[in-house]
Amino acid sequence: MPNELLFGIAESGVMDTDSDPPIPLETKFKMVKESGVYDYFDKTPAKDLVQEYLRCSEKHDLPILAGGWFYVLGRDDELLMDNLRIGARLGSLVHNTQIQMDHAEGPLVTDEQVAEIYMKAFETGEETGCRPTFEVHVNMWSEDFRRVEKVADLVERRGIPFNMTLDHSHVIFKIDNPREQEVFGIHESIEKGDLVLDPFQKDHICGKWIHRGFVRHCHARAAVPNNPRNVWKHHPSLEELPSQHPKDTVGRGIQYPFIKPKTGQWHSDWDESKLEPWKEVLRQLMHHHASHSESTLRTISTEFIPHPDYGGGAKYSIFENSLACAKWLRKTWNNISKSVLKETYENKSRRCLRTRKTT
Repeated sequence: MPNELLFGIAESGVMDTDSDPPIPLETKFKMVKESGVYDYFDKTPAKDLVQEYLRCSEKHDLPILAGGWFYVLGRDDELLMDNLRIGARLGSLVHNTQIQMDHAEGPLVTDEQVAEIYMKAFETGEETGCRPTFEVHVNMWSEDFRRVEKVADLVERRGIPFNMTLDHSHVIFKIDNPREQEVFGIHESIEKGDLVLDPFQKDHICGKWIHRGFVRHCHARAAVPNNPRNVWKHHPSLEELPSQHPKDTVGRGIQYPFIKPKTGQWHSDWDESKLEPWKEVLRQLMHHHASHSESTLRTISTEFIPHPDYGGGAKYSIFENSLACAKWLRKTWNNISKSVLKETYENKSRRCLRTRKTT
C-alpha cells in the first residue's frame, strides 16, 4: 500500500477574516473536527497553554501532529530545543522551523551556522520524537533557494538526513516576478537556467528537493506566479480597513484565494488556471511519496493566513479557502495513490509473467 498521508490545518487559518472577533480555542478545535476534512491541528503553543491545547485535543479527538515557530540564531537556540520538547508533549511528529536570515549579532547567517543549529535540533528531535523540519520561507536564510541544497550537503556529509518543510508558495510567487527575483539576487541565476522555479520545467528547484527526499512536512497555501501584492492592510480590530498600506509597506503577496472570491472580497482579478503551477508541485510531491517507501513525508498542513504578506485585510473567508484546499488535497492524494498502487500491481504482474515464461 502507498505511504500514509495526513492533512491538518494551521491554527491561524481557523478564522474567516482578520476583522472578525477572535474565536475561542475550543471552538477552533470544534470547527476543525466537525468539518470532517482534517486529521490534525497544527500549532506549537507557549508552555503555559500546553495543557489547554491538550484538553481541547483530547475532547475533540483531534491530535496536534505538527507545529512551528521562528528563531534568531544566537538568541533563540534554546527556545528551539524547548519547542521541540513542547511538540513532543503534544504528540507532534514535526516542528516547522524558520531560521531568520540575520544572526543576533547582525550579519546574515552562514550555511555552516544553519547546519550547526540543524544538527543540534536533529539530536533533540531524535530524543523527543518531534523532528525539526527547516522551512523554505521569505525573510529566512532559505529565501535564497540556492542555499538549501548547500546546507543539506553539509548535514548529509555528517551522516544525518536533512528534513525540510516545503512551502512552495514562497517559490511560486517569484515566478515572472522581477521585483521578488531581486531579493538575494536570484534573477541572474534564473536567466542563466541555473535556478528553475517553474515546476513544469526540467530540474526545477522544488523537484530537486522532492527527489532528494528532503520533504518531511509541507505547508499548503495557494500562490500564483507574480502573485498580486497585498494592497489591503492587515488590521486586527473591528474598525474599517484602510484601502492600502502606508507608502512602501504594501504586503509582498504570497497568498491567492483557492476559491473564487465574491465581489469586494479580493483586491485583484482571480483566475483559477493560475493555480496550476502551485498544484503541480503538490502532485509531484504526492507521487514521489506514494512511489517511494522510504519517504519520510507524513503531514501536509493548509496554511491560509491573515498576515500582511498573505491574506491580511482580505474579506474572503480564510477558513472556507482552507477547507476547499484540504478537499482538493485529499482528492488529489486519493487519485495519485490509487494510480501508483495500480501501476505497482501491473508491474509486479508483468515481472511474474516474464519469470514464468523463462522457467
